Amino acid sequence: MARLTLVSMLFLWAGSMLMVQGGDPTLFFEWNVTYGTIAPLGVPVKGILINGQFPGPNINSTTNNNIVVNVFNNLDEPFLVTWNGVQHRKNSWQDGVLGTNCPIPPGKNYTYKFQVKDQIGSYIYYPVTAMHKAVGGFGGLRVNSRLLIPVPYADPADDYTLLVGDFFNKGHTSLKKILDSGRNLGRCDGVHLNGKVAKGDRKDEPLFTMEAGKTYKYRICNTGIKTSLNVRFQGHTMKLVEMEGSHTMQNDYDSLDVHVGQCFSVLVTANQEPRDYYVVASTRFTRREVTATGIIRYKNGKGAASSELPPPPVGWAWSLNQFRTFRWNLTSNAARPNPQGSYKYGSINITRTIKLANTAQKVDGKLRYALNGVSYVEPTTPLKLAEYYGVADKVFKYDTIPDEPQSDNTKVTLAPIVLNMTHRNFVEIIFENHESAIQSYHLSGYSFFAVGMDVGKWSPEKRMNYNLLDAVSRHTIQVFPNSWSAILLTFDNCGMWNLRSEIWDRHYLGQQLYASVISPNRSLKDEYNLPEGVLTCGIVQGMPRPPPFSS
Repeated sequence: MARLTLVSMLFLWAGSMLMVQGGDPTLFFEWNVTYGTIAPLGVPVKGILINGQFPGPNINSTTNNNIVVNVFNNLDEPFLVTWNGVQHRKNSWQDGVLGTNCPIPPGKNYTYKFQVKDQIGSYIYYPVTAMHKAVGGFGGLRVNSRLLIPVPYADPADDYTLLVGDFFNKGHTSLKKILDSGRNLGRCDGVHLNGKVAKGDRKDEPLFTMEAGKTYKYRICNTGIKTSLNVRFQGHTMKLVEMEGSHTMQNDYDSLDVHVGQCFSVLVTANQEPRDYYVVASTRFTRREVTATGIIRYKNGKGAASSELPPPPVGWAWSLNQFRTFRWNLTSNAARPNPQGSYKYGSINITRTIKLANTAQKVDGKLRYALNGVSYVEPTTPLKLAEYYGVADKVFKYDTIPDEPQSDNTKVTLAPIVLNMTHRNFVEIIFENHESAIQSYHLSGYSFFAVGMDVGKWSPEKRMNYNLLDAVSRHTIQVFPNSWSAILLTFDNCGMWNLRSEIWDRHYLGQQLYASVISPNRSLKDEYNLPEGVLTCGIVQGMPRPPPFSS
């Protein structure tokens, strides 16, 4: 956290937020997490609220801001929230996943302290405990560019966050019981847009308003638990400008497939007759298509939205082809003045290739999801704490899965999965999906280059078709049925980082792992020390704190 001088300090209260300006500004938030009744589909459900809100409050920050969030858990069970897409440079202690952090016990609080260092873009936060994400506790997290770093488009008239997601009316405890009993969740009951669904009775309040002739920025994120969604604006096109922290080539789209955990920023110009229009979200790759709408209202407009909705695309090949149109804007600045494309990732030699194949298998009669034959189980001691306290051998073993899936994927074992990654190695990860269900993966602590995606099985000659020039740098990637996706990245951020399925029933039942990146120098230049006030649990609780890194 930057040191602030008395002269440069300026305090501005805004509800539960306190902003300190000078050096790198600090934003303070106080969050009370409670149960409350929500009804996004019209059926009352026990939801999770943050400061009484569903979805939770939007965090509006700027590159290099320090963020302090004091979370009070007023639930009757442990709770933990992660900051999806925030890289936490040298600071996996703040990632908020169960491999790095103890959950916040009922009636207790924990204060997250992190910096959105050298990042811009649209992100989300959400709970990682149990099935809490299914009923709330999530919200938008935007990182704006600093004024001295221009973005490659004119300032919009306003900046809106649109959180779309599937929803189950059963409630999170019932969903957890279904999974614990070894069954599948089945299909969702519906879809919401910012926790709401328009009824179409001309009494709906608008989600957003626009003024004719002006252009607006919409940050569209899929905060659901298992369903890909297609999003489109009735009568309007979308100009894609940013994706998960990277400026993109500005192509126009009638609709966008947004897979679970992904965020896109688009520009929409109010160039139609002033009246109401629908923003539409439809389920994709499901046997039964479910569609929900929200109202976009022109100021001083007259007339209800047309009941004729723009149709969704058909088939996943359409979505695969759309992925191939996404390109990094090589001439745009990133969070720093240098152009995004100045990092020539295509000329770096690959030092390790890891191929991960997902499977769904029964273990002792219960459904489990696995990667390369191992289904992840959560130890009572967070992996990072065990590693830091020198007791890792009592909690997990490194490299329990091979870098290649075995030919016999019918046998599944249960264990924590931790890959021992060499600091600064340039690594290729291939996700191979042999199932008929779409996958979506997220890697915390990093952005990676999504260089390839195709049908069938991956083989080394597929590298000939990689995009080694302008693949988008992002943190979430989908894998279509019976297909593969490939990413490239340098493991230069020390810490314990979660590679997880964003399909939350798969995550809960074992489709995840961790990558441990340790500095050979044990230096503060590479990784921060264990924070003061960190929660401890498991076998490290009560143990003396290890000596800190000194330099």
